[in-house]
Amino acid sequence: MNLNRKMTLLFGGIAVGTLVMLILISLYAFRSYSIASSTAHVRTAAEMVRVHLTESMIQGVINKREQFLNRLLEVQGLRTARVVRSSYVNEQFGVGMNREMNADEIEKLVLADGQPRYEIRDDRGESVFRGTIPFAASSRGTPNCLQCHKVSEGTVLGAVTMELSLTELKEKALTTVSWISVTMAVFAALSIVLARRLILPVGSTAQAVERAVQRALKGDFKGRVEKRTDDEIGQIASETNNLLTFLDDGLARISQRVVQLTGRTLRQDDNQLEVAIDMVNGLADASSFKQAIEEDETKAEIFDRFGRVLTDQFGIREFSIYETSGPKQLEPFMVDSVQGSPCRWCDPQILLRSGMCRGKRSGHTVDGLTQPGICYAFKQPDNTGEPRRHYCVPIMQSGSVGSILQLVVRESEAARFHAQVPYVNVYVREMAPVLEAKRLTETLRESSLRDAMTGLNNRRFLEEYVDTLVATARRRKIELALLVLDIDYFKMVNDTYGHDAGDMVLKSLAVVLRTSVRASDMVIRFGGEEFLIVLQETEAENALRVAENIRATVEDLKIQIGGAVLQKTISIGLAMFPEDSETFWQAVKFADVALYRAKDDGRNRVVRFRSEMWEGHADSY
Repeated sequence: MNLNRKMTLLFGGIAVGTLVMLILISLYAFRSYSIASSTAHVRTAAEMVRVHLTESMIQGVINKREQFLNRLLEVQGLRTARVVRSSYVNEQFGVGMNREMNADEIEKLVLADGQPRYEIRDDRGESVFRGTIPFAASSRGTPNCLQCHKVSEGTVLGAVTMELSLTELKEKALTTVSWISVTMAVFAALSIVLARRLILPVGSTAQAVERAVQRALKGDFKGRVEKRTDDEIGQIASETNNLLTFLDDGLARISQRVVQLTGRTLRQDDNQLEVAIDMVNGLADASSFKQAIEEDETKAEIFDRFGRVLTDQFGIREFSIYETSGPKQLEPFMVDSVQGSPCRWCDPQILLRSGMCRGKRSGHTVDGLTQPGICYAFKQPDNTGEPRRHYCVPIMQSGSVGSILQLVVRESEAARFHAQVPYVNVYVREMAPVLEAKRLTETLRESSLRDAMTGLNNRRFLEEYVDTLVATARRRKIELALLVLDIDYFKMVNDTYGHDAGDMVLKSLAVVLRTSVRASDMVIRFGGEEFLIVLQETEAENALRVAENIRATVEDLKIQIGGAVLQKTISIGLAMFPEDSETFWQAVKFADVALYRAKDDGRNRVVRFRSEMWEGHADSY
């Protein structure tokens, strides 16, 4: 029910209620007036009868009292007038007329207690007012009752009963009430019409505002409110329109900017407000995500956090993250939230031939949600049940594809997830520069820990890794063999053939050293032409054999430099940790001492450290 109808019903109810109350009050007032007026007439007429009867007795014409009563009936509206006598009068003057002796019940009560009685009754459809007034003996006035009656003062001598017709008075009252009612009804109708004219703009404006607000709640701010008056209601309409225009323009600008950021396209049936809120919330969440991953230490932590976002926020539990490994290979970094898992949702051949991956090959997103089968490399395992669809996003790093994000959803959920793809892309876009920064940081750190010329780890790497190396050795109770190597007469190469030749010799030696030990062993360029090899889980005898093999290989190595062929030899010192020393760096020093002994003994040889090499000669080293 709208406001106008409510107000009309309210004023109509007030008018009807007022009219009903006025009619009831008027009827009650007329009834009270009729009773009071009739009572006064009856009492006046009764007093006239009493006075007439008293004078008639004194003048001796009491026997003509009946004529007086009949004359009294000629008074308009008076229907009945009769007198009844009490037993005291009968005892003194004898029995009177028959009509004076037959008292009814009311008259008997009046004669008994001397109290007047009045009533209104209906006589064949006519309203009649009856009053019975007692005559009490009194000594007041001249003549008075006690001059003739031998009774005490206050004795009830008789009663007079009169009946008045109220029909005419009732008709006049009803006519008057009718006119009042008609007048009030006309006035009420005019008031309602006037009130409606005043309130109609309020109700219409309220309805228009309601419709505009309902449209706004659905994301449509183009509704407008018609201005009907120039008062406060009109001002409300104008300000509401200004507010809707402001919100519409502001929301349109916000949505446009957010669409540019998310790439989501608004549909006609979209609630602009809800979509804008969702997109802003998504951007805020993505911003918080970026702040979190910026403080993560490694790419593994970043991808792990991103995997939780996919699972918790987007409900994606089947996804893969691949990283490029060389120009033609991919490595599965994370599959279905598990790091290091094998390839599951793609043909394993993409790991060796990354060109099979459409996302890696093109550098563009692969939308298998709306275009099933677009990528031939997508492969669903046989035991997964409902068919799946995929969406792949290449993550660009330094102008090329560095990682591939593959999202896998059930076919029944493809449409739902497609609406969330723009938000996933926002996370990927926020994550890409952080991954690039982490990659560059790792590259810089790697370069600071690796010798640029030989490709071997440098001394700084050993200094950072030594605590872990020692802790592992002690926990596993294994021995470490430390080989310190130095090229014999290396300065002569630089002086004779130049530094380029020296660099060639160092590179060639680095290749020999890497190929002569296991992948788990460490080969470090310790400085200049000096190298350090850490052989893990190796006893002294085996370490000596490895060292001798390295020495012999280097001795047979021929290095082509311009028109000349160089052959160099190396000297090697060997020490064991923790056999020779409980301190790692002290063990390295002991290997260096053994190296010097090899140099002193003629070079091109391997020398195992012995304690007597150090005792008494510590100051020399």
